[in-house]
Amino acid sequence: MIIDAHHHLWDPADRLYPWMDDSVRPIRRRCDVDDLRAVTRDTPVTRTIVVQAVHDPGETAWLLAQPEPVAGVVGWVDLEAPDVADRIAAVRELPGGDRLVGVRHQAQDEPDADWLGRPEVIRGVRALADAGLVVDLLVREREHRAALTLVDAVPGASFVLDHAGKPDIGADGAGRAAAWRRRMQDFAARPNVVCKVSGLLTEAGPRWREQPVARYLRDAVEVFGPDRAVFGSDWPVSTLATDYAEVLAVTTEALSDLTDRERDAVFRTTAERVYLAGAPAQT
Repeated sequence: MIIDAHHHLWDPADRLYPWMDDSVRPIRRRCDVDDLRAVTRDTPVTRTIVVQAVHDPGETAWLLAQPEPVAGVVGWVDLEAPDVADRIAAVRELPGGDRLVGVRHQAQDEPDADWLGRPEVIRGVRALADAGLVVDLLVREREHRAALTLVDAVPGASFVLDHAGKPDIGADGAGRAAAWRRRMQDFAARPNVVCKVSGLLTEAGPRWREQPVARYLRDAVEVFGPDRAVFGSDWPVSTLATDYAEVLAVTTEALSDLTDRERDAVFRTTAERVYLAGAPAQT
C-alpha cells in the first residue's frame, strides 16, 4: 500500500489559477477525482493527500468535499489575517472539514523573498500549530533563509518541505548540487521538518531522463532519513514530464537499496504519522 502525499485537483473553469500560463497549457484543464482514480488504478496507491494550488478558500472547500482516494487535504487560509484561528475553525465546520490536515501558502510566488519570516506569518503559523495542522513549505533557494526563520520561530509546528526544496536539477553541476544538499541539511537539522520526495522529474525539465534525478531522490532521503521522508507524485503537474506510473517507477527504483521497512516509511508510514494520525478513517 502506498500513500501519495502530494497531488492536486483543480478546475480552471471554476477559479483563476494565476500560475497557469501557456508554459503549462497541457494541464490547464479540469483534473478531478475520476482522473486521479484512472491514473492510480493499476498502482499500489490507495490513499492520497491533495494539496492546494491557489490562494482561494473556495478551492479548499472544494477539495475537502472530494471522495476517496483523497484521505487528507492541505488547504489554504490567509496566514497574515489576525483571525487565523477563527478561519481554521470555520474551515473545519465545512463538509469534510475533519480531513483538513495542513495548510500551504505558495511562498515561492510572493514578491517578498522574506515573506515567510514576517511577524504576521509567524503568528499565523503558531495558530496552525495550536490547531494541530501541518505546514507545507513551497520554497526555492530564494526563500530558504526565511523558511528557516519560520521553522525556528515555531518549533512546535510540523513542517513538510515540498519537492525537496525545488532543486535546479536542469542546471546541474557539482556546485549547484552541493549547495542544494547544504540547504537540505539545514532543514534536516530541524527535527520538526519532513521532506517530501516529489516533483523532481518536473524540476529537471523536459529532458529529465538525461539529468541525475535518481541521485537527487536518493540524496533527499539520505539527508532526512526514511522516517522523515514522504513520497508524492505531484500529479498532474508531473504529467509535464511523464505519466503517473513512471513517476512512481522512477522513485521506487531510485530507492531500491532501502530496506523493506525504510521503503514502507517513505511510501506510507511517514505520511500516516505526519498527515493522517488524526484523520477520520475512510469507509
